[in-house]
Amino acid sequence: MAYVKKWVNEEKLNDTEKEKLEYDGLEILKDIPRYAEGGFDSIPKERWPMFKWAGLYLQKPKEDGYFMMRVNVPSGVLNYEQTVALAHIARDYGRDVFDITTRQAVQFHWLRIEEIPDIFQRLEKVGLSSTGACGDITRNIMGNPLAGLDPHETLDTRPIVEEVYRFFQNNEDFSNLPRKYKISISSNVHNPAHAEINDLAFVPAVKEIDGEKVIGFHLKVGGGLSARAFLAEELDVFIRPEQVMEVAIAVTTIFRDYGYRQKRTRARLKFLMADWGPEKFKEKLLEYTGPLPERGENQLKDWNAGFFYGVHAQKQEGLNYVGLNVPVGRLTSAEVLELARISKKFGDGEIRNSNSQNLLIPNIPDEQVEVLLKEKIFDRIRINPPKFIGYAVSCTGIEYCNLALTETKERMRRIAEYLDEEVKLDVPVRMHMVGCPNSCGQRQIADIGLQGIKMKSKEKSGMVEAFEIYVGGTLQDGGKFNEKLKGKIDGDYLPDVLRNFLLYFKENKESEESFFAFVERIGVEQLQEVLDDILAQVIPQVS
Repeated sequence: MAYVKKWVNEEKLNDTEKEKLEYDGLEILKDIPRYAEGGFDSIPKERWPMFKWAGLYLQKPKEDGYFMMRVNVPSGVLNYEQTVALAHIARDYGRDVFDITTRQAVQFHWLRIEEIPDIFQRLEKVGLSSTGACGDITRNIMGNPLAGLDPHETLDTRPIVEEVYRFFQNNEDFSNLPRKYKISISSNVHNPAHAEINDLAFVPAVKEIDGEKVIGFHLKVGGGLSARAFLAEELDVFIRPEQVMEVAIAVTTIFRDYGYRQKRTRARLKFLMADWGPEKFKEKLLEYTGPLPERGENQLKDWNAGFFYGVHAQKQEGLNYVGLNVPVGRLTSAEVLELARISKKFGDGEIRNSNSQNLLIPNIPDEQVEVLLKEKIFDRIRINPPKFIGYAVSCTGIEYCNLALTETKERMRRIAEYLDEEVKLDVPVRMHMVGCPNSCGQRQIADIGLQGIKMKSKEKSGMVEAFEIYVGGTLQDGGKFNEKLKGKIDGDYLPDVLRNFLLYFKENKESEESFFAFVERIGVEQLQEVLDDILAQVIPQVS
């Protein structure tokens, strides 16, 4: 390798770090063909965690030998051939489950080790890869799903995202980071790439330099969710488009060489940033990049939470994109193939994933829009979905995930559909459900976050799946994480608790007032009292 592992003699390295000193995560790619020939029993148990570097996790229970695979889709952009290839993988190997993730990637389940080499070949043939989609490495790069078509972008970020993604792919100089590492690059003024919850984020900015207005980026560092969530902090630098790669390498190098490796729970970049602060981090960054201009003028206007529903004009005259709802991000292979067919028939074959677990079909001529919308599939995959199912997000949950404590995907769908029948609102309410504190479903930024737990039930025997409620999350104006309300709610009673809670919102909100604004106005203490009353009414009291 071309770098020195400065941490090699560090005391108290955690066990994962010791393993990575002996076996780089990318080495698993060389061993997978051999394991595929020998079957699951030929894989040493100590190698199981290393499959993450290939984008593979063992499903629950691990001993059954089924893998989940995550496929990188930088900025969420897929061409026709890629979409079809992914649909066929879900159909042939994944029991027809096709999930869109909150980082614009695609996720499969039920894969066997014997099938992985063929899946890798299919992905490579269409220019896709699962390498680095998991593990202590640079993950899928999030971006503006409208890049190149967007009337609200300051520049087309597709070439930049592609350059950065390709540099880090299979790069052994950066395959041993302290923990996972997430980058977003977007120039959309509505912040669809969730800059504040990424380790490294480039956001749109302009600056006058030598009398010329230069379009570029500001830099945010150290965001991340999980059990201890941090909002990224902005450094006082301005970055030209051609400098993005250099800066990305520098920040990643700092994380690799100075990030914490003693405790896995403190190994994310957010902890280093919290200890150093933005000024010290900037000083270290400039040691790698040389001088950078001070920050310019921020171009972020608001936050659209990654939602793009409806028909909208592109910056290309006469063309439109159609924003569609995929309920909790889950499709069948037949639906994916049908969407691919429609995208090719009416557009240029592209489909784009958003981090709200939804998708877009771009490049539809004006005269084709009305005809496109008559396609039968849009009865379920709707352009103007109801207020709850349209804004519901869910992690994978206990169905496949080893970390989850509760079932989430189908539960969130059922609850959202129930609420759409019971509660009519003039504004959407973003609800995110997660099955554990790791927050793959991004609970902290939701209007209403629902976090799964186990609890001992008073009226039932044994432990039950339950949920805690958090309110008032946003990434508007730099972001604010939602706050926890006291009370553990048996999952069976959660739909009615939420119904009553949202009816209180409906009856006491102002016209067009968002849920976040309502929480800010009413206050968490008042909402706690409301929730306490609802729990007393809905949940049976056992003496």
